[in-house]
Amino acid sequence: MSKSFATLTHDVSQALGTLRGEIPETMQGFNALAKAALAPGALGTLEKELIALAIGVASRCDACIGYHVKALIRLGVTREQLMETLGVCAYMGGGPTLMYAAEAVRAYEEFSAPRAGAHQAA
Repeated sequence: MSKSFATLTHDVSQALGTLRGEIPETMQGFNALAKAALAPGALGTLEKELIALAIGVASRCDACIGYHVKALIRLGVTREQLMETLGVCAYMGGGPTLMYAAEAVRAYEEFSAPRAGAHQAA
């Protein structure tokens, strides 16, 4: 059975909540680092999230793929932007990275799919 990125990110979020409760200073520091690193500058937030996704793919981190794909969708990433980023990942990381690029596509499709039971126009 394939993994669900929605389930995966939910489960990791719960575990991160435990870490926030038990090592709050460390987690606050990490969150401050993430906020500063992703703040718009010479690169926009979308571009920075694409870089973060690429590193998550290259590092073979399922949770990173899930979180960064969700963030990219919120930022309005196009499928073409995602695919070009994954193409660079495959070029730089070879076969194993290509397999995780495919996982990023699955995450994108899962998080982009219309919600079950959502109202659809007739």
